[in-house]
Amino acid sequence: MFEFWVAGLLSIGALFAVIAAVGILRMPDFYMRISATTKASTLGATFILAATALYFDDAAVTGKIIAIIVFVILTTPVAAHMIGRAAHRSGVPLWKESIRDDLAAAEHGPTAIKEPEES
Repeated sequence: MFEFWVAGLLSIGALFAVIAAVGILRMPDFYMRISATTKASTLGATFILAATALYFDDAAVTGKIIAIIVFVILTTPVAAHMIGRAAHRSGVPLWKESIRDDLAAAEHGPTAIKEPEES
């Protein structure tokens, strides 16, 4: 039964890793790729690390793994935000069908927001 839980957590983590890889391939622009891969890879790493903690069943290992999980959960979104902001400032274009650019609106005023075209 113990191995079942470890295998289940590893499988869920691997599934999220695959979802992150598919997100890189399927998303239309850089900013959506960052969003998809950050969320999926954080969840994947968390499940894989949880399976590792469960497998080793040692207080020292579990403590280190909990610290790693907290570090990943806290730093991954911040890093993705900073990479996205640097890309925006460098002029990496949005997807052609993007409706709003909230960062441009924050930096340059509300005139930077494209309103959706009515059909």
